[in-house]
Amino acid sequence: MDLELTGKRAVVTGGSRGIGLAVADQLAAEGAAVTLVARDKDVLEQAAARVGRHGTTVLARPTDTRDDAAVRAMVAEVVGTLGGVDILVNAAAEPAGGPVPPLAELSDDALRSEMETKVLGYLRCARAVAPHMVAQGFGRIINVSGLNARQTGSIVGSIRNVAVAAMTKNLADELGPSGITVTAVHPGMTVTERLPQLLTGLAARDGVTEQDVAARFTAATSIGRLITAEEVADVVTFLASPRSVAISGDAIAVGGGSRGSIHY
Repeated sequence: MDLELTGKRAVVTGGSRGIGLAVADQLAAEGAAVTLVARDKDVLEQAAARVGRHGTTVLARPTDTRDDAAVRAMVAEVVGTLGGVDILVNAAAEPAGGPVPPLAELSDDALRSEMETKVLGYLRCARAVAPHMVAQGFGRIINVSGLNARQTGSIVGSIRNVAVAAMTKNLADELGPSGITVTAVHPGMTVTERLPQLLTGLAARDGVTEQDVAARFTAATSIGRLITAEEVADVVTFLASPRSVAISGDAIAVGGGSRGSIHY
C-alpha cells in the first residue's frame, strides 16, 4: 500500500528518543520531511542525523513544549522553512513506568508536571499547527497516550492518558470538517532504550530478577511479548497518512493486546 506520504511535512515532538524517534524515522522512510522536536539539543541533533539517512529533509528544533511561545516559534519556523505542516505527532512526555507512589505520598506537583508536559504540551502544539492545516484543508494529528488510560495502577498515569484521549476526541470533532483527523494511540510497555533501566529499577524494588519483571509484562499481552517502538511507529505512520481518513477521534491500543479485556 502506498501511504502517500512522499512530500508531506511532519512535526514529531519527543523526537529524540523512544517512540518519537521511531515515528520520525518511519515517516522519513516513507518520504516525508520531518522536524524533530525535543528539549536536549545534542541528543536531538544525533537523532536527526540518524533519520536523515533516508534522504528527506530533516530539521532538529530544540523546543520545550511547556512554553507556548516556544511552541509557536517552532511551528512558525517549520512553516517558514518547509512551507507548511501536514502532520503532527505528539510524543513529548515524561517517561512512564516508574515507581507509583501510594495516595498518601502523591503530590499535587507530580500531577501538575504530567499535565503540563503531556496534556497541555500536546494541546499547545495542536493549537499552533491547526490554523495551517485548516488553511490547506488537510492535516493529521496523532497523540501518543498510553494504556494506563484503560487500567488502574497509576493515578497520575491514568489521569494524563484519559485527558489526552478526551482532548483527541474534542479536537477531532472540531477540526474534522476542515479535512483534519485527530487520533490517539495507547502504547503499553514498549521496548525502547529505556527498558533495561526500567526493568532493573522494578526488579530492585520488588526483590525479583529482571527476567521475572519482563515475564510479568509479556504475560499480560495477548501475543506473549512486548511491542517495540518501531511497531508502534508502524501504526502511527499509517494514521499520519491520507489513507487513514476513516479513523478520527478514536484511541487505538498498540500494546500487543491486553489479556482479558474487551473494548468496543
